[in-house]
Amino acid sequence: MPEIVAIIGASEKKDRFAYRAMVSLREHGHEVRLVNPFKQSIEGQPCFKAVSDIKEKIDTVTLYVNPKRFRDHVEEVIQARPERVIMNPGTEDDEMEAMLEATGIEVSRGCTLVMLSTGHF
Repeated sequence: MPEIVAIIGASEKKDRFAYRAMVSLREHGHEVRLVNPFKQSIEGQPCFKAVSDIKEKIDTVTLYVNPKRFRDHVEEVIQARPERVIMNPGTEDDEMEAMLEATGIEVSRGCTLVMLSTGHF
């Protein structure tokens, strides 16, 4: 079923996993919302400065930022109440995971690209 997926750390660089995830999520029928406070848009799609700027219900948040940078976003993610947060390799943080899970948000440690390609998204 299509979801609205926020990508924290969205990138226009085609060799980055965040870019590849954006493309793959779209190919699998999901709607993406790009979060990157340093970009106006990526491939014509607007970037949000923060998750809190997204006004629609977010189903999944997928992380492509280092844990220190995610600390700046964790409270707004909790406020958005997504069903889950995917901590892609390199984004894992035990403390942030515990904060999210304490509010009822499921945390998955895994690769969004692998999850999509194997039908486990």
